[in-house]
Amino acid sequence: MSATLAQQVGEPARVFYAPPARSRSAHVICDDAEAVAVSRKLSEKIAAGAVKRDRERVLPFEELEWLSDAGLLAITVPKEYGGAGVRAGTLAEVIATLASADGSIGQIPQNHFFMLEALRLQGTEEQKRFFYDRILKGDRIGNALSEVGTKTSHDHATRLTRDGEIYRLNGKKYYSTGVLFAHWVAVVANDDDNLSTIAFVPRDTPGVTIVDDWTGFGQRVTGSGSTILDNVEAHPISLISFAALFQRPTSMGPLAQIQHAAIEAGIARGALADTIDYVRTRSRPWKDSGVEHAFEDPYTIAQIGELRIRVSASDALLARAGKFVDAAAADSTIESVAAASIAVAESKAASTEAALFVSNKLIELAGSRATLREFGLDRHWRNARTHSVHDPVRWKYRAIGDYWLNEINPPRHGAI
Repeated sequence: MSATLAQQVGEPARVFYAPPARSRSAHVICDDAEAVAVSRKLSEKIAAGAVKRDRERVLPFEELEWLSDAGLLAITVPKEYGGAGVRAGTLAEVIATLASADGSIGQIPQNHFFMLEALRLQGTEEQKRFFYDRILKGDRIGNALSEVGTKTSHDHATRLTRDGEIYRLNGKKYYSTGVLFAHWVAVVANDDDNLSTIAFVPRDTPGVTIVDDWTGFGQRVTGSGSTILDNVEAHPISLISFAALFQRPTSMGPLAQIQHAAIEAGIARGALADTIDYVRTRSRPWKDSGVEHAFEDPYTIAQIGELRIRVSASDALLARAGKFVDAAAADSTIESVAAASIAVAESKAASTEAALFVSNKLIELAGSRATLREFGLDRHWRNARTHSVHDPVRWKYRAIGDYWLNEINPPRHGAI
C-alpha cells in the first residue's frame, strides 16, 4: 500500500494509507454524448461473453478494467474536478446500455456511483480532491451496506468506534456488490452516537476479508458476497455522514434508484433483442399457422409489438425521471426531491414489470429449444427477478398512489 500524507488531505498528524494507483491509465470522458457513445461501444464487447460468464460463473475482473480504462466509472465526477459531470439521465442510459449486454455488469457500478453522489453532497473539499482524483485514474468503489440478521436490510449492526486518532470497524456485510472488483470498500456503519456513517477503506486494509459466497440464481457474477470487518482501521479523512444525506432533501435517493430502474430497463432491452433474434433465425412456426417462418405468425408478430411498447414505455419513463433527478440535484427542496423520487419510482415500477414480462415471453415465443442451456436465454428472467427484489416494487406503487391521490411525499432514504 502506498502512503498519502494526511497533511495533503486536511489531517495534520496521521498518515492515510491508500491503495496503490492503477498501473493502467484511464481515459477521461468529456461530456454526456461521449459517455453514451463509449458505453454503447463497450457493451458490444461485453455482450460477447455474457452467456459464458453466467453459465460458468466467470467473474468479470477483466470487464471491470475495461470500464475503468474507458473512463465510464468517472462520468459523474463534477466538471470543476476534471470529470464530465453527466446528467442523471445520461448515467441511467449508460447503466441501461451495460445491463442490456450483461445484467450483472450493469449492476456492479451502481453503488460506486451512489457513493460518488454521497461524496458530492457531503464530502469536504479535501475529500473531494483526493477521491475524485483517484476515480479519474480508474479506481472503483464497492458496496458494504446491507447485512443479514438485522430487522430490515437497511439496519446496521456494524460499528464504527473511535480509537484515539483513528476509528475501528467491526461487523459483517452481505450483498457486497462490486467489492470483489473494487479498490475501495464503502462501509456503512453506526458510530458511537449511533449515526450511520460511510467509511471508505482500501480493500487490502488489514482486517478486511471478502468472501465470494454469493449463490443467487440470477445476477450470478455481481460478486455480491460477504465482507467481514475485524478491527479494521478507518482514517477520519475517509468518513462521511450517511445519516446527514437524508436528514435534509437531497438527490441521493433518486440517483440511487434511477440506476436500479436503469438496470431493469437494460435487462428488458436485452431480452427483447434476444427474442427478436431467436424468432427470426431459429424458431419454427406452429403447424396450424400456415406460414413458412415463425416471424410470419400473426400471434407472434402481435406479441412482439406488445413487448416493444413495454420496453419503449420503460425507456421513456427512465429518460423522464432523469430530468426530475437533475432538477432535484440543482435545487434540492422538499418538493423537488419528492417529485424526483416519484418520477423515479414510476420508472422503476415500469422497467421492472417490462423486464419480467419480456424475459418470460422470450422463452414462450422462442419455443422449446430456447430452453436449452447452451443459449442461456433464461439468464434475462433470472437476472431481472433477482435484481427486482433489491427493494419491493409494491411499495413503489404505494408511494406513487399516496403522492398523487393524497399529496403525501415519499420518505427520504436510499430506496425511493
